[in-house]
Amino acid sequence: MVKFIENELTSLRGEVIQMWTLVYSQLEQAKVAVMKLDRQVAQQIAVRERRVDAFDLKIDSDVEDYIALFNPVAVDLRFVLAMLKINSDLERIGDYADGIARFVGDAESDNIDEQLLKDLQIELMFDTVLEMMDQLKRAFEDEDVDAALSIVSKDDLLDKINRASTGILVDYVRNHPDAIALCLALGGVFRKLERTGDHMTNIAEEIAFYIDAKVLKHAEKLRNKRTEESV
Repeated sequence: MVKFIENELTSLRGEVIQMWTLVYSQLEQAKVAVMKLDRQVAQQIAVRERRVDAFDLKIDSDVEDYIALFNPVAVDLRFVLAMLKINSDLERIGDYADGIARFVGDAESDNIDEQLLKDLQIELMFDTVLEMMDQLKRAFEDEDVDAALSIVSKDDLLDKINRASTGILVDYVRNHPDAIALCLALGGVFRKLERTGDHMTNIAEEIAFYIDAKVLKHAEKLRNKRTEESV
């Protein structure tokens, strides 16, 4: 029975990793779509969004089934609750990638001023988001709390770029009044990327939530074993 429960938890963990990989790919493609204003790539993101939603529903269902069947407590309960919350954050990040794709699909222009993109540091923002997500995934797989929490400092950079984008877009519109719609939509892209960073901070905290409990449990077992040996 114990082995079966462990297999169920391993399977759930694997599903979350698959969801993570899919959402990362969505964000990666969103960067390509924006930088090149590539509507074909944007369409591919929109199509794959259905897979993200399907994964989200399956993981939610599997967590609910696990809780109902095994009534987990302590570390196992913290783990499945963390998987549920991480899955929710990943689903929201997938939604943001889809929203960015819609911006590209709805854009009336065929390209975006390269100097504007450079001033906005949008490529750096995308790269930072992707780096955070990749680092978090490795921290999750390695159960490394320090690596997970270290991404918080990168979220500060996202906030800084997002705040600066408003003034840059306003200045650009003053000189290019025909680009009002484009700049308003670009502002939405920045907000989505900034919110993505917030969700990744949430994920880092969830990783720490369940791993710290696991470490404490192992430490307690070790203390009990030493006590028994000394008796």
